[in-house]
Amino acid sequence: MKASKFTDAQKAFVIKQGEEGSPAAEICRNAGISQATYFNWKKKYAGLLPTEMRRLRELEDENTRLKRIVADLTLDREMLQDVIKRKL
Repeated sequence: MKASKFTDAQKAFVIKQGEEGSPAAEICRNAGISQATYFNWKKKYAGLLPTEMRRLRELEDENTRLKRIVADLTLDREMLQDVIKRKL
């Protein structure tokens, strides 16, 4: 996945501008982002501080890693069960 060129603090600043009542089109133009990006950030990070945003991203990465491990172990288990069935 492509790394964002915006820091968590910059994302929080952009979201805070929207919460203060600035129009989304103006915020996006000033920040150099699309409105879709703005609304995705708003949906995902609204009300979070930059440190909380970083922690959320770390948890999402860890969750992805753990899901991959579970998938690999499930495949291994199925292969071993297949081998046992063939021997019988």
